[in-house]
Amino acid sequence: MMPRYDHDNVVPYKASGQSKKDQVAEMFNDIAPRYDFLNRFLSAGIDVIWRKKALLELKTIRPNILLDVATGTADLAIMANRMLHTEKIIGIDISEKMLAIGREKLNKAGLASQIDLQSGDSEAINFTDGTFDAVTVAFGVRNFENLEKGLREIYRVLRPGGKLVVLEFSKPKTKGIQQLYTFYMGMVAPEMGKIFSSNKDAYRYLNDSVMSFPEGERFTDILKTTGFKETSCKRLSFGICSIYCGIK
Repeated sequence: MMPRYDHDNVVPYKASGQSKKDQVAEMFNDIAPRYDFLNRFLSAGIDVIWRKKALLELKTIRPNILLDVATGTADLAIMANRMLHTEKIIGIDISEKMLAIGREKLNKAGLASQIDLQSGDSEAINFTDGTFDAVTVAFGVRNFENLEKGLREIYRVLRPGGKLVVLEFSKPKTKGIQQLYTFYMGMVAPEMGKIFSSNKDAYRYLNDSVMSFPEGERFTDILKTTGFKETSCKRLSFGICSIYCGIK
Protein backbone atom coordinates (compact mmCIF):
# COMPACT_ATOMS: atom_id res chain seq x y z
CA MET A 1 0.00 0.00 0.00
CA MET A 2 1.35 3.42 -0.96
CA PRO A 3 2.04 5.88 1.87
CA ARG A 4 -0.29 8.80 2.46
CA TYR A 5 0.92 12.34 3.02
CA ASP A 6 -0.78 15.03 5.10
CA HIS A 7 -1.88 17.07 2.09
CA ASP A 8 -3.58 14.00 0.57
CA ASN A 9 -6.22 14.37 3.27
CA VAL A 10 -6.76 18.13 2.86
CA VAL A 11 -10.06 18.72 1.04
CA PRO A 12 -11.94 21.82 -0.18
CA TYR A 13 -15.24 20.98 1.54
CA LYS A 14 -14.70 19.46 4.96
CA ALA A 15 -18.38 18.60 5.48
CA SER A 16 -18.63 16.74 2.17
CA GLY A 17 -18.65 12.97 2.07
CA GLN A 18 -17.04 12.93 -1.40
CA SER A 19 -13.50 11.81 -2.12
CA LYS A 20 -10.79 14.47 -2.44
CA LYS A 21 -10.71 13.89 -6.21
CA ASP A 22 -14.44 14.53 -6.59
CA GLN A 23 -14.30 17.59 -4.34
CA VAL A 24 -11.38 19.08 -6.28
CA ALA A 25 -13.22 18.54 -9.57
CA GLU A 26 -16.34 20.20 -8.14
CA MET A 27 -14.30 23.11 -6.78
CA PHE A 28 -12.56 23.84 -10.09
CA ASN A 29 -15.80 23.49 -12.02
CA ASP A 30 -17.27 26.12 -9.70
CA ILE A 31 -14.43 28.66 -9.94
CA ALA A 32 -13.55 28.01 -13.61
CA PRO A 33 -15.10 31.23 -15.02
CA ARG A 34 -12.95 33.42 -12.73
CA TYR A 35 -9.91 31.16 -12.40
CA ASP A 36 -7.58 32.91 -14.87
CA PHE A 37 -8.48 36.37 -13.57
CA LEU A 38 -7.90 35.37 -9.95
CA ASN A 39 -4.57 33.75 -10.81
CA ARG A 40 -3.28 36.99 -12.33
CA PHE A 41 -4.86 39.16 -9.62
CA LEU A 42 -3.77 37.21 -6.55
CA SER A 43 -0.19 36.72 -7.81
CA ALA A 44 0.12 40.22 -9.34
CA GLY A 45 1.03 38.45 -12.59
CA ILE A 46 4.13 36.76 -11.14
CA ASP A 47 2.64 33.32 -11.91
CA VAL A 48 3.34 33.99 -15.61
CA ILE A 49 7.05 34.44 -14.86
CA TRP A 50 7.06 31.27 -12.74
CA ARG A 51 5.60 29.27 -15.61
CA LYS A 52 8.22 30.58 -18.04
CA LYS A 53 11.02 29.64 -15.67
CA ALA A 54 9.58 26.16 -15.24
CA LEU A 55 9.42 25.60 -19.00
CA LEU A 56 13.02 26.77 -19.43
CA GLU A 57 13.95 23.55 -17.59
CA LEU A 58 12.86 21.66 -20.73
CA LYS A 59 14.81 23.71 -23.27
CA THR A 60 17.81 21.37 -23.29
CA ILE A 61 15.81 18.19 -23.99
CA ARG A 62 13.58 19.78 -26.68
CA PRO A 63 10.54 17.53 -26.14
CA ASN A 64 8.46 16.59 -29.17
CA ILE A 65 5.53 15.15 -27.23
CA LEU A 66 4.59 16.73 -23.90
CA LEU A 67 1.93 15.87 -21.33
CA ASP A 68 0.57 18.66 -19.14
CA VAL A 69 -1.10 17.11 -16.10
CA ALA A 70 -3.78 19.16 -14.28
CA THR A 71 -3.70 21.48 -17.28
CA GLY A 72 -6.69 23.55 -16.11
CA THR A 73 -7.42 26.26 -18.68
CA ALA A 74 -4.26 25.34 -20.62
CA ASP A 75 -2.09 28.32 -19.62
CA LEU A 76 1.09 26.24 -19.33
CA ALA A 77 0.28 24.16 -22.42
CA ILE A 78 -0.12 27.28 -24.55
CA MET A 79 3.09 28.77 -23.20
CA ALA A 80 4.93 25.48 -23.79
CA ASN A 81 3.80 25.45 -27.42
CA ARG A 82 5.25 28.92 -27.95
CA MET A 83 8.47 28.43 -26.00
CA LEU A 84 9.39 24.85 -26.82
CA HIS A 85 7.92 24.44 -30.33
CA THR A 86 6.70 20.96 -29.45
CA GLU A 87 5.18 18.71 -32.08
CA LYS A 88 2.24 17.76 -29.85
CA ILE A 89 0.95 18.66 -26.39
CA ILE A 90 -1.70 16.71 -24.49
CA GLY A 91 -3.34 18.38 -21.51
CA ILE A 92 -5.40 16.38 -19.02
CA ASP A 93 -7.61 17.56 -16.17
CA ILE A 94 -10.49 16.27 -14.05
CA SER A 95 -12.48 19.52 -14.34
CA GLU A 96 -14.62 19.61 -17.47
CA LYS A 97 -15.43 23.30 -17.07
CA MET A 98 -11.75 24.25 -16.84
CA LEU A 99 -11.09 22.21 -19.99
CA ALA A 100 -13.99 23.91 -21.79
CA ILE A 101 -12.46 27.33 -21.11
CA GLY A 102 -9.08 26.00 -22.20
CA ARG A 103 -10.53 24.78 -25.51
CA GLU A 104 -12.03 28.23 -26.14
CA LYS A 105 -8.57 29.75 -25.62
CA LEU A 106 -7.00 27.24 -28.01
CA ASN A 107 -9.58 27.95 -30.70
CA LYS A 108 -9.00 31.70 -30.43
CA ALA A 109 -5.22 31.20 -30.62
CA GLY A 110 -5.46 28.76 -33.54
CA LEU A 111 -3.77 26.02 -31.50
CA ALA A 112 -6.51 23.38 -31.37
CA SER A 113 -4.61 21.11 -33.77
CA GLN A 114 -1.39 21.32 -31.74
CA ILE A 115 -2.75 21.08 -28.19
CA ASP A 116 -5.30 18.40 -27.32
CA LEU A 117 -7.19 18.80 -24.03
CA GLN A 118 -8.70 15.66 -22.57
CA SER A 119 -10.57 14.65 -19.45
CA GLY A 120 -8.03 12.68 -17.47
CA ASP A 121 -6.98 11.53 -14.01
CA SER A 122 -3.37 11.92 -12.83
CA GLU A 123 -3.62 8.61 -10.99
CA ALA A 124 -4.80 6.65 -14.05
CA ILE A 125 -3.24 8.31 -17.10
CA ASN A 126 -4.78 6.87 -20.25
CA PHE A 127 -1.57 6.46 -22.28
CA THR A 128 0.86 3.60 -22.76
CA ASP A 129 4.25 3.35 -21.07
CA GLY A 130 6.95 5.68 -22.38
CA THR A 131 4.64 7.85 -24.50
CA PHE A 132 5.98 11.30 -23.55
CA ASP A 133 9.31 13.11 -23.76
CA ALA A 134 8.32 15.42 -20.90
CA VAL A 135 5.57 15.91 -18.34
CA THR A 136 4.66 19.18 -16.65
CA VAL A 137 2.43 19.86 -13.65
CA ALA A 138 1.79 23.48 -12.65
CA PHE A 139 0.14 23.97 -9.26
CA GLY A 140 -1.50 20.56 -9.54
CA VAL A 141 0.35 17.99 -7.44
CA ARG A 142 -1.19 19.37 -4.24
CA ASN A 143 -4.55 18.32 -5.64
CA PHE A 144 -3.61 14.67 -6.19
CA GLU A 145 -5.67 12.40 -4.00
CA ASN A 146 -2.68 10.08 -3.67
CA LEU A 147 0.56 11.94 -4.39
CA GLU A 148 2.82 8.94 -4.84
CA LYS A 149 0.35 7.09 -7.06
CA GLY A 150 0.10 10.13 -9.34
CA LEU A 151 3.89 10.49 -9.54
CA ARG A 152 4.30 6.79 -10.36
CA GLU A 153 1.79 7.16 -13.20
CA ILE A 154 3.74 10.14 -14.55
CA TYR A 155 6.94 8.11 -14.34
CA ARG A 156 5.29 5.26 -16.24
CA VAL A 157 4.19 7.38 -19.22
CA LEU A 158 7.58 9.12 -19.56
CA ARG A 159 10.10 7.65 -21.97
CA PRO A 160 13.52 6.70 -20.55
CA GLY A 161 15.48 9.94 -20.31
CA GLY A 162 12.23 11.94 -20.22
CA LYS A 163 11.86 14.80 -17.76
CA LEU A 164 9.25 15.82 -15.21
CA VAL A 165 8.91 19.49 -14.26
CA VAL A 166 6.64 20.39 -11.35
CA LEU A 167 5.77 23.97 -10.43
CA GLU A 168 4.21 24.27 -7.00
CA PHE A 169 3.62 26.71 -4.17
CA SER A 170 5.95 26.48 -1.20
CA LYS A 171 6.50 28.38 2.03
CA PRO A 172 9.09 31.19 2.36
CA LYS A 173 11.59 30.79 5.18
CA THR A 174 12.72 34.42 5.54
CA LYS A 175 11.28 36.13 8.61
CA GLY A 176 8.98 38.99 7.75
CA ILE A 177 8.21 37.58 4.31
CA GLN A 178 7.05 34.37 5.98
CA GLN A 179 4.61 36.27 8.19
CA LEU A 180 3.29 38.37 5.31
CA TYR A 181 2.84 35.25 3.18
CA THR A 182 0.99 33.42 5.95
CA PHE A 183 -1.36 36.38 6.43
CA TYR A 184 -1.94 36.79 2.70
CA MET A 185 -2.63 33.13 2.02
CA GLY A 186 -4.65 32.55 5.18
CA MET A 187 -6.73 35.73 5.20
CA VAL A 188 -6.49 37.86 2.05
CA ALA A 189 -6.69 35.18 -0.67
CA PRO A 190 -9.81 33.46 0.75
CA GLU A 191 -11.59 36.82 1.08
CA MET A 192 -10.68 37.80 -2.49
CA GLY A 193 -11.84 34.39 -3.64
CA LYS A 194 -15.16 34.95 -1.90
CA ILE A 195 -15.59 38.39 -3.51
CA PHE A 196 -14.65 37.46 -7.06
CA SER A 197 -15.70 33.82 -7.33
CA SER A 198 -18.22 33.43 -4.48
CA ASN A 199 -16.16 30.48 -3.29
CA LYS A 200 -14.15 31.22 -0.17
CA ASP A 201 -13.61 27.50 0.47
CA ALA A 202 -11.54 27.12 -2.69
CA TYR A 203 -8.98 29.68 -1.58
CA ARG A 204 -8.98 28.49 2.01
CA TYR A 205 -8.22 25.04 0.55
CA LEU A 206 -5.35 26.64 -1.42
CA ASN A 207 -3.77 27.82 1.83
CA ASP A 208 -4.43 24.58 3.74
CA SER A 209 -3.00 22.39 0.98
CA VAL A 210 0.11 24.58 0.59
CA MET A 211 0.77 24.52 4.33
CA SER A 212 0.59 20.72 4.48
CA PHE A 213 2.44 19.93 1.22
CA PRO A 214 5.76 18.04 1.57
CA GLU A 215 7.91 20.71 -0.08
CA GLY A 216 11.61 21.10 -0.79
CA GLU A 217 13.84 18.14 0.02
CA ARG A 218 10.85 16.14 1.25
CA PHE A 219 9.30 16.32 -2.21
CA THR A 220 12.54 15.50 -4.07
CA ASP A 221 12.87 12.48 -1.77
CA ILE A 222 9.38 11.37 -2.84
CA LEU A 223 10.41 11.81 -6.49
CA LYS A 224 13.40 9.54 -5.83
CA THR A 225 11.14 7.00 -4.14
CA THR A 226 8.98 6.86 -7.27
CA GLY A 227 12.03 6.23 -9.48
CA PHE A 228 13.20 9.67 -10.63
CA LYS A 229 16.91 10.50 -10.86
CA GLU A 230 18.80 13.80 -10.99
CA THR A 231 16.10 15.46 -8.89
CA SER A 232 16.34 19.15 -8.08
CA CYS A 233 14.46 21.98 -6.38
CA LYS A 234 14.73 25.66 -7.29
CA ARG A 235 13.00 28.16 -5.03
CA LEU A 236 11.52 31.28 -6.64
CA SER A 237 10.37 34.65 -5.26
CA PHE A 238 11.76 34.18 -1.73
CA GLY A 239 10.46 30.60 -1.65
CA ILE A 240 6.81 31.37 -2.45
CA CYS A 241 7.04 28.92 -5.36
CA SER A 242 9.39 26.07 -6.28
CA ILE A 243 10.38 24.22 -9.45
CA TYR A 244 11.05 20.50 -9.05
CA CYS A 245 12.67 18.37 -11.73
CA GLY A 246 13.35 14.68 -12.16
CA ILE A 247 14.59 12.38 -14.95
CA LYS A 248 13.34 8.89 -15.79
